[in-house]
Amino acid sequence: MRVLLSTYGTRGDVEPLVALAVRLRELGVEVRMCAPPDEEFARRLADLDVRLVPVGPPVKELMRGAGVPSAADLARYRTEMLDAQFDLFPVAADGCDALVAAGLAQIAARSVAEAADIRYVYTCYAAVNLPSPHHAPPPRPGWPEPGSSDNRTLWDLDARHVNAQFREQLNAHRAVLGLPPVGDVRDHVYSDRPWLAADPVLGPWRGTPDHGVTGVTGVAGVAGVADMTDVIDVTQTGAWFLPDERPLPADLLAFLDAGTPPVYVGFGSMTPAPDIARRTVEAIRAQGRRVLVSRGWAELDLDLTDGRDDGRDDCFAIGEVSHQTLFPRVAAVVHHGGAGTTQTAARAGTPQVVVPLRLADNPYWAGRVADLEIGAALDGPALTDDALDAAIRTVLAPGTRARAEAVSAGMRTDGAETAARLLYDALR
Repeated sequence: MRVLLSTYGTRGDVEPLVALAVRLRELGVEVRMCAPPDEEFARRLADLDVRLVPVGPPVKELMRGAGVPSAADLARYRTEMLDAQFDLFPVAADGCDALVAAGLAQIAARSVAEAADIRYVYTCYAAVNLPSPHHAPPPRPGWPEPGSSDNRTLWDLDARHVNAQFREQLNAHRAVLGLPPVGDVRDHVYSDRPWLAADPVLGPWRGTPDHGVTGVTGVAGVAGVADMTDVIDVTQTGAWFLPDERPLPADLLAFLDAGTPPVYVGFGSMTPAPDIARRTVEAIRAQGRRVLVSRGWAELDLDLTDGRDDGRDDCFAIGEVSHQTLFPRVAAVVHHGGAGTTQTAARAGTPQVVVPLRLADNPYWAGRVADLEIGAALDGPALTDDALDAAIRTVLAPGTRARAEAVSAGMRTDGAETAARLLYDALR
């Protein structure tokens, strides 16, 4: 039995599929993965003996800028990516029994699976990515901002934008494969039975009023794309992750042991708005707390206090470490709202401040943290010092930690195993 996994994005996009790959391997399934050619992804998959099929340009190069690429550049990237997928996916899928695609960017995946007559599974990491009358679509960079507040209208506009970007190009490729054209690209990619790889406590799927969730890994109905009258079945497996028990570096352990638990500040692969990191460090220090700064892809450093090195020893910079090992030892986590960081902090029972970019699922996870009262959500682009100070005080309050620990106690840890078993049993 052989399965092809495919995604394109940052570490938060790749790691869940890595977890699924490991669990499938434990069931005796051979796994290949289409992913960006970044060196860290190549090393990660090589260590696990999973064959990498590199697709597209390195993601880290695309993320080096201070902001999101222009609309014209994004349109060009998307066009080039779709052509690359149709060039590479058929070879990668040769001999496979199934293709699991994660993320809307995987436009070619279902067509390639259809041409090869193999099972296709679409998955996403946040409920906000799937059409529902209960929420608006996530922000999609490079496309016009909608002028409506009605969720049904917003999903209809979203479908039109996806069609305008991809439909003509997709159908040209499908014609070459001898496949009929598709009318709605987003519906085609999502399929009518998508998987949701998110924790049902932290990020639950809400069905329509007439179609409720029947179980954690069961089926939930939701009104369909444009008119919200069709029904799709959403299978929520729980989040996909692997235990990461790597020990912390000796110098980091020494810092942790030298005083009270610090507050972690990190923005992962994202580049935060100017001055946010510095202002966050100052707000934490103003509460008498020590600070851990994660350099991340933005390469943050300790020079965050008005450009001066003030000689204080209450701030420590770190590189890539195990968040699963670190987060239980910190007082709070300040981050950008990525699915992986949000769920790791929540599993640790650690309060969090989310300063989201207006991008993808970041605002959604910020909202979930606020709704569950396990932290605070801030408006990154319009962040005021007063709001930042209040958020730091909120997450350091005993009641917030108590709620975070209560949420943690109800979260699942078997999402990747559940998904692997579902796929394995279906293929058998």
